[in-house]
Amino acid sequence: MPSQKRIRRWRKYLANEREEARTYRALAAQATGEQKEILEKVAQAEARHERYWEDMLGPYANKTVRPSFETRVVGTLARRFGSVFTLALLQAAEQRRPYESDADATDRLTADEKIHAEIVRGLAATGREKLSGNFRAAVFGANDGLVSNLALVIGMVGSGVSNQVVLLTGVSGLLAGALSMAAGEFVSVSSQKELLDASTLDSRTASSALPALDLKENELALVFRARGMGADEATALAHEAITNSKAAPDDATREAAGDVFSGVGGLFEARSSQVVGSGAAAALASFCFFAMGAFVPIVAFLFPVSIAVATCVSLVLVGCALMVTGGFVGVMSGASPMKRALRQLGLGFGAAAVTYVLGLGFSFLL
Repeated sequence: MPSQKRIRRWRKYLANEREEARTYRALAAQATGEQKEILEKVAQAEARHERYWEDMLGPYANKTVRPSFETRVVGTLARRFGSVFTLALLQAAEQRRPYESDADATDRLTADEKIHAEIVRGLAATGREKLSGNFRAAVFGANDGLVSNLALVIGMVGSGVSNQVVLLTGVSGLLAGALSMAAGEFVSVSSQKELLDASTLDSRTASSALPALDLKENELALVFRARGMGADEATALAHEAITNSKAAPDDATREAAGDVFSGVGGLFEARSSQVVGSGAAAALASFCFFAMGAFVPIVAFLFPVSIAVATCVSLVLVGCALMVTGGFVGVMSGASPMKRALRQLGLGFGAAAVTYVLGLGFSFLL
């Protein structure tokens, strides 16, 4: 007869597995195509785990317990929203399974959970890729606004100036920083997009050259080989394309050539817009989120309170905001939200402490 402690642990495992199976089924109901099939199969695997713990509990499986708080939260988000955010939460949850250190769990259970984490990581990869450009601009814009304007405001507080001067300095820092961030993000994203576009095949130019190419020399094969295709495969494909182009009218030639260049495993596919997003959208996101972040340190100075009270309120508000942005980045990256949140908090308050000391030093010198 198993001990009460083991029974309680097994019941918790069973409840978590049941909830996770429901979560994967909920995500599958919102998905389509290949992703739907993958999520359904993962749900079936979680159901196998559920049966394992039912068998282990035997007659003790009739009493149900609530799943862990984290499992319930992820399940609720999955049923209501879906999205890459939920997949990121699932990835983190799969990576924290306790089966590896539990002698009652089989090696197969442990191995399944490790593979489930990689499956979810793969499913979330596409969504993360689409978010990477604007998401990066938004998160880093907000974080930079919080940290830079907090450091600026606290530095002015340390110098001993009035509440009005601190507020004016904070507003100036908000506008200057937001405009600078927007301009820098636009240049960064646009430049990266231009670099990727420069590597995309000019299919119109290549298509127009096909009828005039020498079939014996067949330099078109070098185009395919430059993209990583094997020599024999490239030669055969180029020979076919040139032969077809010489026997077809101009309009059909261009259409056939386009089919050739688009049908070789995505070697010539333009991916810049998917990888880096829009420069204008990234700039706007950076401006807005930097401004929102930079507004938090100065909001307390808008009210008729003492500079000490305004400073304390500002530190509390910025600390909460830094924890939120850090935790969100941790969730999206599949890492520990608390560790990322504390890291953001430490960096922000560390910068503020440095500028406060510098402000005090300048106040004594001047």
